[in-house]
Amino acid sequence: MITAIVMISCEVNRIPEVAEEIANIPGVSEVYSVTGDADLIAMVRVRSHDDFADVIADRLNKVSGVVGTSTHIAFRTYSSHDLEAAFSLGLDDA
Repeated sequence: MITAIVMISCEVNRIPEVAEEIANIPGVSEVYSVTGDADLIAMVRVRSHDDFADVIADRLNKVSGVVGTSTHIAFRTYSSHDLEAAFSLGLDDA
């Protein structure tokens, strides 16, 4: 699985509608409304690099209200959340 973090600028009056529409695109796992330079951040998870074109260029960028995107492809994942979940397995049985 390949992950991309997509920073999305959109029309301010359409942020909730844009977020919902993007969240319904296959390959988009989460959409966050954020502060800072972007209005939304979408997590895109696909099987191959070619799939990014289908999800981001062909669908996400064409959502009404999206005015720009910046895509960052992840090389590796580091997550204390994943480690905590793995170590907590079976603790309720003790």
